[in-house]
Amino acid sequence: METKKRALGRGLEELFNTENIDFDSFEKNIIETTPRDEIVEINLDELRVNPYQPRQIFDEDALNELTESIKEHGVFQPIIVKKSIKGYEIIAGERRVRAAKKAGLTKIPAIIRDFSDEEMMEIALLENLQRENLTVIEEAYAYKSLLDNLGITQDELSKKVGKSRSHITNIIGLLRLPEDIQKLVNNGKISMGHARALSKLEDEEEMHKIANKIISENINVRGIEELTQKDNIKKTNKIKREPKTNEFKYVEDLLRDKLDTRVKITDKKIEISYVNTADLNRILEILDIKGD
Repeated sequence: METKKRALGRGLEELFNTENIDFDSFEKNIIETTPRDEIVEINLDELRVNPYQPRQIFDEDALNELTESIKEHGVFQPIIVKKSIKGYEIIAGERRVRAAKKAGLTKIPAIIRDFSDEEMMEIALLENLQRENLTVIEEAYAYKSLLDNLGITQDELSKKVGKSRSHITNIIGLLRLPEDIQKLVNNGKISMGHARALSKLEDEEEMHKIANKIISENINVRGIEELTQKDNIKKTNKIKREPKTNEFKYVEDLLRDKLDTRVKITDKKIEISYVNTADLNRILEILDIKGD
C-alpha cells in the first residue's frame, strides 16, 4: 500500500511540476495502472461531493445527454474516490455520478485512492478547468485556489493551464465583486464584459447601482464602460492632446489587448489609462510590477 501511495505522489508531482498540465493523461494513467480486481462497484448513496469542487452550476442539457448515454451503454470509465468516515468522497467524476443517478443506477464503478486533502482539491480544480465549461466566477475561484495552494505565480499558472497571463489576472479580478453580483454573473444575468467593467470600481455601492442598471435598462458593455469611466473622461478632456499618429497603432493595439485598457504612444512616451487604484493595481499585476 505504501508503494502505491508513493507512486501516486510521484504522479501528482509530475502532473503539477510540468509546464503544461494534462489532467486526462493523469487520470488515464491511474485507470490503466489499476488492476481490474481493484475497480469496485460502489453504491451511489455512499458517495459525497468533493468539498473542493469549484463547480456550482451544472449544464442540464449536457447532463441529460450523458444520462441517456449511460442508460444505453452504462458507465465506461470508473470514477475516482477517497474513503471517508462515512462512505466515499468523489475526487474525479461528479458528472458521471449525477448522470448515473438520473439514469436510475444504484451503483457505479470506482477506483479508491488515498489522496490528501490538498491533492483532492488540486485534482478537482484541474478536472473542471480542463473538461468543463465553468462560469467565469467559478473559473476565478479555481485559479485563486491553484495559486494559493501550489505556491506558483500567475505567469507559471498561465503556462500550466494554457491561458494568457492577462486572462488569468482579469478573471481573478472579478472576485473583487460583491457576492450577490457574482451570483448574477453565475446565473447569466450579467455578462463577463459587464463584470470586468464593474470589477474596476472601488465603491461597492456604485457597483450595485450600475449592476441594477445593466439588468433594468439592458445597457451594453460599451455603455457600462462609459459610465464607469465618466469621471476619468472629464479629467482627461481638459488636457490638450496632440494629433494622433498611426505609426505605432499596432503596438497600441497589442498593449491594449494585453492590459485591457486604453494605451497611447506619442512623442516617445507610452500613456496607459486606468480608472482607479484597483484598476491600476490590476495593470501592475499584469506587468509583474510589485510595489514595496
